[in-house]
Amino acid sequence: MTDTPLKKSPSMVDTFIPVLALVAMLATAVGYFGDNSSYGPNQIALLISMGLAMVIGLKNGHSWREMEKAVVNGISLSLGAVLILLSVGALIGTWLLSGTVPTMIYYGLKILDPSWFYAAACIICGIVAMSIGSSWTTAATIGVALLGIAQGLGLSPAITAGAVISGAYFGDKISPLSETTNLAPAVAGSELFAHIRYMLWTTVPSISTAIVIFLILGFSETSSADTNAIDMMNSQLAQQFNLSIFNLIPLVVLLAMAIKKVPAFPAVSIGALLGGVWAVLFQQDLIMRLASEGSEAFAGNLMVVWTAFFDGVAIETGDAELNKLLSGGGMSSMLTTIWLIMCALSFGAVLEHLGMLRKLVESILAAAKSTGSLIASTVATCIGTNLITADQYMAIVMPGRMYKEEYQRRGLDPVVLSRTLEDSGTITSPLIPWNTCGAYMSSVLMVNPLEYIFYCFFNLINPMLAIVYGMIGFKIKKLVKSS
Repeated sequence: MTDTPLKKSPSMVDTFIPVLALVAMLATAVGYFGDNSSYGPNQIALLISMGLAMVIGLKNGHSWREMEKAVVNGISLSLGAVLILLSVGALIGTWLLSGTVPTMIYYGLKILDPSWFYAAACIICGIVAMSIGSSWTTAATIGVALLGIAQGLGLSPAITAGAVISGAYFGDKISPLSETTNLAPAVAGSELFAHIRYMLWTTVPSISTAIVIFLILGFSETSSADTNAIDMMNSQLAQQFNLSIFNLIPLVVLLAMAIKKVPAFPAVSIGALLGGVWAVLFQQDLIMRLASEGSEAFAGNLMVVWTAFFDGVAIETGDAELNKLLSGGGMSSMLTTIWLIMCALSFGAVLEHLGMLRKLVESILAAAKSTGSLIASTVATCIGTNLITADQYMAIVMPGRMYKEEYQRRGLDPVVLSRTLEDSGTITSPLIPWNTCGAYMSSVLMVNPLEYIFYCFFNLINPMLAIVYGMIGFKIKKLVKSS
């Protein structure tokens, strides 16, 4: 009978080897491949770093089968996101074909002014996300249209993406319908609405500051589009699509399902299917232009709509920029993002299984003597978990579990922990290119996270404000001792 090998806890050197290797390779990938680093180079960096961690795990007594099981479990965490990503790809494809997105762009160009466009984009996304509790759905619908409007107005895609993400994550963060807003108090042991009220102290100043900055950027930026150019784009949209208010019904239906708490995957899938039906009903001329020459009406409709689901649409207008705006979508457009998410979650799962993440947190806790340093440590841990595990839910659950007892021991109310988890774990996730949220936002908005990160003012200000509050002791609620 053979003895089971004794498993050793990882040393700090063991822990830092795969993490530093990943940072070095990701930096090299960006240096060599630039905007294309997420289309393969980052995935290789994650897999090599995972391999290094596994070698260390074998040295410390872990079996290959255990680590392989951890990888499988890590990938399984992404399956819900994968289904949503595929359905979002299909939705974008059918909503382009049905005229839903072009109609939003058409009316947006008529209503929105370049000087206050960025601030308006932030506010609109905030209201929608607060109503439906989903930053992802907001970005895939309203966000896509706003990027199209920005192009028509000659405005910066990076700043627009920053405004969309800032608004979407603000609305998501304070919505009682949001999964993360329910998850954080559940992990920390606080009550949902007490958690939301307590978050207002950091979120309202952060979003207000962001909106002011977006206003300043809007009034200081000179738009490259004149009235004639905007009229020309609207004229081209009208030539390609049958534009009417009825094209917005798929959007209304999707938002209604979100408000009714229909889960994201079936809601977005129904929205995509409705887009396909709307395309057949309202865009017959466009479908027949896209159909194979000589095909019958039924076969042409079926093939074009079917293709929109899995491979999106490619519309030729004679204008290269407009072609880019009106083409895309389809499930196939999400495959690189899914590849990135699976590699990132596999790497994070191995590090968690080997105890490397816990080792990092234990060393951080040893140095956190004051309340301010404890909150700063929580913020840093949440951001680090987002970097390493590539999942915002992990960035809430893991630090929440690890810090809960320490917050209680120091006499801090659970809302302090739940707010800090959201102030850092939730809203920094879209800033990281290989995180599920960063990869998703990049795929949907077609802007590299390394470009929009500097303009996600809400997402950048909020964690810093949480640390400042902790350092000065402002709105840090203590536990009420029972007599």
